[in-house]
Amino acid sequence: MEAANKGCCCQSMKAQDERYQKLADIIARYAGQPGALIPVLHQAQEVFGYLPHDVQVLIAEGLDVPLSEVDGVITFYSLFTSQPRGKYTIGVCMGTACYVKGAAAVLEELKQQLGIDVNGTSADGLFTLEVTRCVGACGLAPVMNIGDDVYGRLKPEDVREILDKYIQAERQADA
Repeated sequence: MEAANKGCCCQSMKAQDERYQKLADIIARYAGQPGALIPVLHQAQEVFGYLPHDVQVLIAEGLDVPLSEVDGVITFYSLFTSQPRGKYTIGVCMGTACYVKGAAAVLEELKQQLGIDVNGTSADGLFTLEVTRCVGACGLAPVMNIGDDVYGRLKPEDVREILDKYIQAERQADA
């Protein structure tokens, strides 16, 4: 338990951030239990939105595991990320059917519109762009999804209107 609190409140910035206290509580709940790393990483990512280096260090110290093991798990499993992610994840299918029907052009348009590359997050924090493999909607190729929304038979000129839908929704939510 002592290791779980190590570093969590010693730095003034972290002491003022309630997420670090939540992390300390999560670590304390799992400390000493075999197989605790993945559940702790999962819950920490829910709290922080991603797993920054300082959080990884605190988890390693709190669970008494090497930092290299924490990093290895994060980089192995695609559900974990050490980089901030946007509110909306855009997945462009690059499976065979989608690729043949023009997914690369759609992806290039997204990169241009968002000003990011694949696995990047837009400056406004709204979008993270990913490439996916077959999403099982080959009849709608090329396909992309934004969260649970699926868009098919895409053309590059469709991209701006689709992105604007999410941007407008954010503006309305902020109003």
